[in-house]
Amino acid sequence: MSRTYEVTGMTCDHCRTAVENEVGAVPGVTAVAVNVATGTVLVEGDADDRLVRDAIVEAGYEVA
Repeated sequence: MSRTYEVTGMTCDHCRTAVENEVGAVPGVTAVAVNVATGTVLVEGDADDRLVRDAIVEAGYEVA
């Protein structure tokens, strides 16, 4: 299963890495693809939606 999240505040490669690391550590996530230019995060796997959203916030960004 895959879900796409719109994330605000990402502006650089450091942002991408921070989000990938936090979201990638969520149980059930099998892949994460961050596109800083479009402000989207594609998450593959069967992770709990709330945990993914919390991980994005933990990385310092907001889910739109």
